[in-house]
Amino acid sequence: MSGRPPMPSTPQEEPSIKLHEGWHCLHIYYQVNQRELKNLSKKQCRRGIQQVIEILNPERAGVPERMQVFATSGHRADLGLMLMDPDPLVIDTICQELRSSELGTVLQPTYSFVSLTEISEYVPTLEQFSEKLIREGANPEDDMFKARVRGYEQRLPAMNKQRIYPEIPPYPVHCFYPMNKIRDPHANWFDLPFSARSELMAEHATSGIKFAGKVSQLITASTGFDDWEWGVTLWARNPIHVKDIVYTMRFDKASARYAEFGPFYIGYVMSAAEVLKHVRIDA
Repeated sequence: MSGRPPMPSTPQEEPSIKLHEGWHCLHIYYQVNQRELKNLSKKQCRRGIQQVIEILNPERAGVPERMQVFATSGHRADLGLMLMDPDPLVIDTICQELRSSELGTVLQPTYSFVSLTEISEYVPTLEQFSEKLIREGANPEDDMFKARVRGYEQRLPAMNKQRIYPEIPPYPVHCFYPMNKIRDPHANWFDLPFSARSELMAEHATSGIKFAGKVSQLITASTGFDDWEWGVTLWARNPIHVKDIVYTMRFDKASARYAEFGPFYIGYVMSAAEVLKHVRIDA
């Protein structure tokens, strides 16, 4: 027998598909199969429309915590959904209900993106925020310094809550795209020290702040869940703001040197009834 004392046992967390904090997130896009639509009888089509409207009714019991429906521009999709909930099976139930409805063969999925809400590691703590002010020349004894630190301390909990339990703003434009930080031998994001990455992301955030009141952004994490590392959702008051913010932020070094972008999907928020009418599914 070994003379070593037994290793202390580590408490096991309770197995669960729910997160310790934050929500599961799904973006999914559908294309209308015109041939399948024409194969439906008027009665089947009417029933299917009512089923889809009920499935995507945000007021009914059992729907995800957040659900948004939008018409999508371009040939890759006709309509899209964004769904968020603590339970991924609640999200998946929406997809399965659509699939098994009378319109299940008509609404064909063409793209999806699975991710999680998160608080980025680059969000400064109170201590990091204070240190940054000092590096910029602020005097810790000045009332202005203390006011800025106090203001950040008051804002931080709400900012973090919006990142992991986001409210969807009442904006008409929805844009989604996936992205990676590249691993090029000459520009490998993951070879940079944390301090350098934090500085680059701070510059990136400063560019985005200029669009406050015009654009709301949510970054969701997808490492291990999808083919890209992050998903970016932008909600905008007007389509031009999407173009402007994406163009502006691409000049930041974090994007210009280290970012790789996937396909962009632009959509216009509607109710389920409105979007079905828009894509010409009617009886």
